[in-house]
Order: sequence, then structure tokens, then C-alpha cells
Amino acid sequence: AAEQGNAWAQYNLGECYENGQGVAQDYAQAVAWYRKAVEQGNAWAQYNLGACFEKGRGVAEDNAQAVVWYEKAAAQGIPEASAALARLKRRGFNLLKWLTKK
Repeated sequence: AAEQGNAWAQYNLGECYENGQGVAQDYAQAVAWYRKAVEQGNAWAQYNLGACFEKGRGVAEDNAQAVVWYEKAAAQGIPEASAALARLKRRGFNLLKWLTKK
């Protein structure tokens, strides 16, 4: 289903790769599948992609990119994404400075 373009299947496959469930853990593959689901607007994939950027899993650690994906997920009602934005702020990432650069 994931290869046929089903966004939820792509998201779930990304989670399988991220967590090593049924497949060898592979963060790069997780990111690849999250990106496919993100292209279709899957909010949970947006959140997980943000987490990958925040933690440097499968991509270079990049808080600015994490914010981009967390914001998209939060705008679609994912409360964990709002919490992640708050966590970044508490850790000193200046969201206001970043937002004014957009």
C-alpha cells in the first residue's frame, strides 16, 4: 500500500523503520517514507519528520527544519507538535527570531 501511494501506509512504514519493527532500524528509510506521506499532507508524518530533524535521525540535526514540520503538524491539530515547539523554546531555540527570517 505504501508503494502505491497510501499516505497512512507510508507513515506507518516510516514508523516501522524508525523503531525497527519488522524491519532493521533505518532512520534514513524512515525519513524517506515520512517525506512521501508529508507530500500528501499527513500530519503525523509531519510531526515525525520534525522529530527526525530535532534528533538528527536520518537527517542532519536542524532545529529550524524541525520547527517547519512541527508547525505544519500543529496547524493540523497534533498536540505533540505544539509541545515539541514549546520544548525547543525552553531549550533556547529562538522561535521568534527564526519566524521573522521567513
